[in-house]
Amino acid sequence: MSDNTTNITADAIAIQEKDAFRSQGWLKLVAPAKVNLNLSIGARREDGYHDAMTVMHALNLHDIVYARRALPGIAPDGPIVRMVSCGDVTAPDIPAQSNIASKAICALADEIGGSDVSIELRIEKNIPAEGGLGGGSSDAAAALIAAAHLWGLDAGHPAIEATARKIGSDVAFFLRGGCSLHKGTGDEFVRALAASKRSVALVKPAGGVSTAEAYRAFDANPLPTPEDIKENMERATSADEIRLFNNLAPASEGIMPELAEIREWLKAQPNVEDALLCGSGATTFAVCSDFASACSVVSAARKRGYWARATSFGSARAMMISQGDA
Repeated sequence: MSDNTTNITADAIAIQEKDAFRSQGWLKLVAPAKVNLNLSIGARREDGYHDAMTVMHALNLHDIVYARRALPGIAPDGPIVRMVSCGDVTAPDIPAQSNIASKAICALADEIGGSDVSIELRIEKNIPAEGGLGGGSSDAAAALIAAAHLWGLDAGHPAIEATARKIGSDVAFFLRGGCSLHKGTGDEFVRALAASKRSVALVKPAGGVSTAEAYRAFDANPLPTPEDIKENMERATSADEIRLFNNLAPASEGIMPELAEIREWLKAQPNVEDALLCGSGATTFAVCSDFASACSVVSAARKRGYWARATSFGSARAMMISQGDA
């Protein structure tokens, strides 16, 4: 291990040990981002949702979620959620009752027959909103894990996953993390795939694409998934075997043409193996030959005025990493 790596590790340990939130009784959790290596949207169903077959992969980019029971004297009608901007990521201004993490806690309470939902959450945002990276869903998964712990539920209690599947099609994915194949509306776990270790560059312009608008555009001109793409998903045992595909991308890129320009620009960058829009957008991810190349792409993207971040695929999941002392 290099001296630099040793120093980074020591610094990380020191930060955790000095974490002020720990001494104030907070649980600390990580909530990773994800991308869809393959997103194959099918027909619109009678319930308004679409059939979907997808391979999702976690990234080594994550929000930090702190959770604790509300302090004495505070009697909120529901969970208290504070969203905190970090660095170049602006936290969305969402009322607590409308935040999916808050909804997750209330839904879990209903699922288990009622519990005290007076829980405080502090969510430090490193994952941009409107990016297709699943930040909100991952925060919700972390909130479920935190609430279950505070209520004394076993980490494997079936109510946790049942609730996750009810509140969002990709929330349940974050309970497992890594890489996995899903069907249904994207909420039904099929099997895990061996995770990739490749480097990734994320690039996002200002603004985003309405998911509802993207699906309306898709329904107006649906793009079927080729059979060989479906077969590839069914046969693959590792993330590195998956062929990148997203049949929702043309709809989103039609609404926001800049996304197609970013994708083509990324594919033309040195040592970029492939690039694909994340879900309905507005982030595009580029798979790079190494981390240095990903950093070079990010530097070039920032000069063009885009939000950009270098990271890598990983086996992360929403999980608790420390418990408060109080």
